[in-house]
Amino acid sequence: MHEIEPFYNWNKYYQPYKDRKGPFYGKEQAEYYENAVYGYVIHPDWDFIGSETLYIKVLMVNYSLKYAVIELMGEWNDTLHNDVMYLKRTVVDKLVKAGIQHFILIGENLFQFHGGEDDYYEEWFEDVESGWIALLNIRKFVMEELEKYKLDYYLHFGGTLQMENWRTLKPDVFFGLVDSLIQRRLN
Repeated sequence: MHEIEPFYNWNKYYQPYKDRKGPFYGKEQAEYYENAVYGYVIHPDWDFIGSETLYIKVLMVNYSLKYAVIELMGEWNDTLHNDVMYLKRTVVDKLVKAGIQHFILIGENLFQFHGGEDDYYEEWFEDVESGWIALLNIRKFVMEELEKYKLDYYLHFGGTLQMENWRTLKPDVFFGLVDSLIQRRLN
């Protein structure tokens, strides 16, 4: 797992440690391996949010278009660790306060999901009343767990949101594409 790195190609557009409004402003870039998920060391570029099992990287925030792209790594475990609470309180709340209404979560490196209560999902959903929350490129069994806990009421995922080529797009183009796919679902 230590070889799985966050997506770097958008660093020329956005750097989370230099974003004064962002949740990781001023954080020092890690230089050594210190974090682990279930005993497996992970790459130091993944950011700690308080969870034992879920790490993230904020890839892009555009305050004028009101969107954020966040890559996920590890296991999203609401049953044991209430990971959605850490994500919501550490990252999402700060971005919502700064005006972000659209969240794109990249789930390619999300290896497991264990559901729990839906309180934080409901709160997040209400926070972005004029926006949406999309979870892209998740594994089929993760999708099944999300559906089992009825989180598809709060999150958009599956179908056209399984897009392999997202890395080839510039961030604003990527957001526009995801937004158009979500708008089709809503209409």
